[in-house]
Amino acid sequence: MDLDRYLAGIERELRWVRPDRPIDTVFFGGGTPGLLPAKDLVRLGEAVLKMAGQPPLEWTVEMAPSTVKPDKLKVLRDLGVNRISMGVQSFQESFLEGLGRLHRPNQIYQAYNWIREAGFENVNLDLMIALPGQSADDLKKDLEEACRLDPEHLSTYCLTFEEDTALWVKLSQGIIKQDIEKDADLYELTWEYLTNTDYEHYEISNFSKPGFACAHNLNTWKMKEWIGVGPSAASQYQNVRYSNQADLDGWLNHTETPAVERCEVQHLAEVDLLEDSVIFGLRTGQGVSMKDLNKRFSNLPSIYLWYFFKSLESDGLASIEGEDAVKLTLKGKLVADRIAVEFLELALSRITHRMCVNKE
Repeated sequence: MDLDRYLAGIERELRWVRPDRPIDTVFFGGGTPGLLPAKDLVRLGEAVLKMAGQPPLEWTVEMAPSTVKPDKLKVLRDLGVNRISMGVQSFQESFLEGLGRLHRPNQIYQAYNWIREAGFENVNLDLMIALPGQSADDLKKDLEEACRLDPEHLSTYCLTFEEDTALWVKLSQGIIKQDIEKDADLYELTWEYLTNTDYEHYEISNFSKPGFACAHNLNTWKMKEWIGVGPSAASQYQNVRYSNQADLDGWLNHTETPAVERCEVQHLAEVDLLEDSVIFGLRTGQGVSMKDLNKRFSNLPSIYLWYFFKSLESDGLASIEGEDAVKLTLKGKLVADRIAVEFLELALSRITHRMCVNKE
């Protein structure tokens, strides 16, 4: 069966993973790992432990409320998993139905209780905001209910409309509409509400209690290194960014040897890492540190970067603390994607030229 073939492929691919340092974090996600029966979660987890040698400091498994079961939670705890991320989306049945979700509010509460009873002390809940027909009062109810459950981490994402989905069809037919100004108001409501409830707004879409920021995501946002395993999995390792084949059979055919076929291979130059470090760094609560950038990048074009940051400050999109930390303001967070595009279009051409000149 495909599931057995998939797990066998994961086991084979993990045998070829030879990290040159300890594994700090593991994340089962990008899909629905919670759908696996308990015995298959054990098989998958044991393959990871064989590769890593010991449980990582942070080990997250994504689960939907309808897939959370006590037997699965027990085997995950026994393996060393210490963080559960549950896709709640909303606590209101009408919105769950509109999203086509399989779970209902009562399943959220039951799943959450089972997670806590199993001993997990680091739990994330995913919420969606700017849903079709969602008012500020509707969103506030979801935020209040999420905070009442008191998870260590909350992720809040704006609904995106993927092509060839039922929601996309409704949008294209005008049955539902997007209101950008209203969506911005809902973002602001979310950020204000959660920061006033003792959650740290440590990344545009993420909030945590002190000490519970997601280490796996922080590693990614800081443009460090990660190794993805499985079909479509993305990696950034030893200055190469690549992904695995999406096709299950194609991926399986290349797990028999260490030369797992890589797709979309990009050999990263210093400027590539600089680009992403600035774009993703600005999304975090810590912002971008010129001091850290200077340490990491030997040919940092400080003048051009500083000019870009000062232009953001003059537009009220960023604040500069002393001569180092650059952080987006609330206004800047609302247009973070636009800022990223501007950085690429206006600043990067100069930065690339300067770095090339410096290397000659």
